[in-house]
Amino acid sequence: MKLRPLSPLATIAFAALCAIAPATRAADNNKNNTSPQASIQRTVDAAIRPLMAKDGVHGMAVGVIVAGQPYVFNYGVASTETGKPVTQDTLFEIGSVSKTFTATLASYAQVSGKLSLSDRTSQYLPSLQGSPFGQVSLVNLGTHTPGVLPLQVPDEIQNDEQFLRYLKAWKPGCAPGTCRTYSNPGIGTLGLITAKSMGEAFTPLMEQRLFPALGLKNSYIDVPSARMPDYAQGYKKDGSPIRVAPGVLSAEAYGVKTTAADLTRFLQANMTLVPIDGSWQRAVTATHTGYFTAGVMTQDLIWEQYPYPVALKTLLECNSTAMTMKATPVTAIQPPLAPRQDVWINKTGSTNGFGTYVAFIPGKQLGIVMLANKNVSIEDRVTVAHRILSALAAAGAH
Repeated sequence: MKLRPLSPLATIAFAALCAIAPATRAADNNKNNTSPQASIQRTVDAAIRPLMAKDGVHGMAVGVIVAGQPYVFNYGVASTETGKPVTQDTLFEIGSVSKTFTATLASYAQVSGKLSLSDRTSQYLPSLQGSPFGQVSLVNLGTHTPGVLPLQVPDEIQNDEQFLRYLKAWKPGCAPGTCRTYSNPGIGTLGLITAKSMGEAFTPLMEQRLFPALGLKNSYIDVPSARMPDYAQGYKKDGSPIRVAPGVLSAEAYGVKTTAADLTRFLQANMTLVPIDGSWQRAVTATHTGYFTAGVMTQDLIWEQYPYPVALKTLLECNSTAMTMKATPVTAIQPPLAPRQDVWINKTGSTNGFGTYVAFIPGKQLGIVMLANKNVSIEDRVTVAHRILSALAAAGAH
């Protein structure tokens, strides 16, 4: 994705880089505290602190859902220049976890009768009529199975019109629905079509309809000026500062900025643990429908799911760079698999300066949100999340 660095930050003392902010005052110094929150925080701390030290992460926010209840713990600083700690209000870029929101909006458009995921793209984008891409179904766009698209929108494409010309000339690398290639252009096109079907622009639909409907009060595509002080600074692997820059289909594919509390509430909505409008709840839940299998992984509408319990080795293989970069054969599930409770559902998200991982187990009312202002390796994110959720699940079983 297209990113632009900000001006260099001033150097500050190393101690500030490793500062760990307590999750709450009540939970600080909790070694002898026997409250449920203190016990949960000890579990989270034991996994997150070493991760931050190992990977040189300046700031993180971690949300967990245990027995349906949300807890948020904050660590380190949002900016090394200001030394401002990560708080409940800190906004993080969530990269491709944004795709799950785009999928939810598309699902809502289907619930509302504005589109059907079985429709062809040419029904909404007439310029694609007669082209191979015009025959691709919307469900293929939301499951990375249209027939091989690049990971990113090509650099030479600067606007939607150029992108549509690109799609018209596109030739499939496999038959739609037979292979999976992870792609920003695919879900981006689904977002474009969804907005068109609903008669509004994509960003207002997200900020004025979807986020409010889900009770998300600190989530944005375009961060307003009044909230810029809460926008965490991202850091590249070499330590230089960076934030995501707008690009073609960036809003649809990787544009959401949010807090750990809001993203945790989103997971609660995905497990029907918070009250939201019935149409929106049906739309959220429908994104867990399984459409394709790629080995042990089931491809939902953007979400990826596995039978629970799931081995860490399986999660690492299916969230690996190889799985992202290479075409993987898939088998269509006919009829599609209805949403299940006994599954681990997850999604990774990255920009050049941020790393995110979310996972939840509906049948356990258990979930985790990890937000970092550095692009931590996916292997480390998944390993730590699996460790935390396994420990919390085991504690709940006793």
